Amino acid sequence: MGTFVMSDIHGCYDAFMEMLEEICFSEDDTLYVLGDMIDRGPHPIRVVLDLMRRPNVVCLAGNHEYMAMECLPFLLKQITDENISALQAGMVEQILTWQLNGGLTTMDEFHELSPKLRKKVVDFLSELSLYEQVSVRGRDYILVHAGLGNFSPRRKLWDYDLHDLVWERPDYEEPYFSDRYVITGHTPTMTIDSNPRPGYIYQNANHIAIDCGAGFEGRLACLCLETMEEFYVEC
Repeated sequence: MGTFVMSDIHGCYDAFMEMLEEICFSEDDTLYVLGDMIDRGPHPIRVVLDLMRRPNVVCLAGNHEYMAMECLPFLLKQITDENISALQAGMVEQILTWQLNGGLTTMDEFHELSPKLRKKVVDFLSELSLYEQVSVRGRDYILVHAGLGNFSPRRKLWDYDLHDLVWERPDYEEPYFSDRYVITGHTPTMTIDSNPRPGYIYQNANHIAIDCGAGFEGRLACLCLETMEEFYVEC
């Protein structure tokens, strides 16, 4: 029985399937996906549909899910004069922003679904957690997409707002906790200046960064919390 952590799959469905085989993922294991399942890669909705059917997978929200949820509920609606007015009032800008950040592949696959399945996808994305806390073999972890923005040791986890958790990048040189590890995605590890292994999992000051650039000229990474073994699949 293993506990695995993955992040920023970004629509790389084939790499995700290969990773599940690589880690020999079974119904006795648990997988945490730290957001950004969608956008950029060729099959984001296929990734989501697979995750939706797995009872032993816990998915968190990332900034790409947040951008999607600003637009997808609108795309569920029938075209009416009122909806067109809403589109003109600001939805166009939100949709364009999402597209510029890789949302076109998600939007295209979403439109291919039946209305019933579109609703299920929107419901799934709307119910994603913002963080999780887990303990494995005596070590405590905080799992979150981006980090704990505007960090203060006096703040409780529930005091951080959505922007702090899905957008703000952490300071990987500052140890936020002495007794807990913060595992994050969001920041591709090849962009962390102090990382001696650009593009691979980075650990420093009780931070563990696991976004290794899938869908962004990098690779998909996965970490086993029981053994701290790292797994990689090229995208």
